[in-house]
Amino acid sequence: MGDSRVRAGDGRGSAAAAVFDALGAEYERAFAASAAHRESLERLLADLAPGSRVLDVGSGTGRPTAKTLADAGHRVLGVDVSPVMTALAARQVPEAEFRCADIRDLPLTEGGFDAVCVYFSLLQLERGEQIELLERLVRSLRPGGLLVAATVPVDVAGVDAEFMGQPVRVSSFDAEEFTALIARAGITVEWTQSALFTPEHPAGAPEPHVFVHGRRV
Repeated sequence: MGDSRVRAGDGRGSAAAAVFDALGAEYERAFAASAAHRESLERLLADLAPGSRVLDVGSGTGRPTAKTLADAGHRVLGVDVSPVMTALAARQVPEAEFRCADIRDLPLTEGGFDAVCVYFSLLQLERGEQIELLERLVRSLRPGGLLVAATVPVDVAGVDAEFMGQPVRVSSFDAEEFTALIARAGITVEWTQSALFTPEHPAGAPEPHVFVHGRRV
């Protein structure tokens, strides 16, 4: 959805980096029309105080998430495992900061962010790794800080698939369990939305999306 989604995986991120290095700007074009993602960002903007510090996990090309937030005056740190995506984001959204890194290896300060965005950036992690990362990301929020997470809500673990012509290995949860995981990580869930989206790509197929917004307890 305009941000790189499947993230990390075998080789501490090398698998996902290869996928998104290959896709580059093609990924952004395929997901640019997602109205549900735009609505999620608008809701986040409405809840943020001016000049908030926001972490964008799996920042991809920087659009739409980092750009939308930076254009609104927020201080954005984007993290992505793909060197190609990170370089593209830095060019497209010079107002934000981007780091090419595996989010699992990046030190996160307790309470260091006002908001964390995790748009479709867990799918190439194993289920246990997703749970651990969500817990770390919640701890990186200040009390009352905002978490926005989105995924493809399917009940799969370590399934080989194809995404826009690239081989990927995917794990995920259904919508109810994904929302419950976020709540158990220490978030009071305030809003959820489900949508069906078809990427603008020859290999694109309809896929379910779920968006979850909440606050750190």
